[in-house]
Amino acid sequence: MNPSAVQSLIAKAKESVEVARDLVGSDHCDFAASRAYYAMFYVAEALLAHIGQSYSKHSAVVGAYGREFAKPGKLDPKFHRWLIDAQDFRNTGDYGIGEHVSKQQAEAVCQWADEFVQAAEGCLSSKEGDPE
Repeated sequence: MNPSAVQSLIAKAKESVEVARDLVGSDHCDFAASRAYYAMFYVAEALLAHIGQSYSKHSAVVGAYGREFAKPGKLDPKFHRWLIDAQDFRNTGDYGIGEHVSKQQAEAVCQWADEFVQAAEGCLSSKEGDPE
């Protein structure tokens, strides 16, 4: 585990949520959803890095997060569901032709990202988040 990498990822996640909220405020909801997803992705990467794991594919990060944190109940399984759903919104926002993320959806993903950051910080500062 590299504590500075973990903290850097959490800081990047927080900044990404802030930018996502700014984008929602200026009605750039496709881009907001993408940035909010990346906030959640950075959180998952930070949690995995904390236990000595690193992956190069988004799908591997999402899967490993589910296996290591959601399934054993280290964090509420809703965060894994939200991460998957946020990735779908990101795909719509980044690649959708004729499809867009609504303001309500973008705001929801921002809220999910905020909650995920807070939960991860709690996990990382508790014994529960310690590598075994």
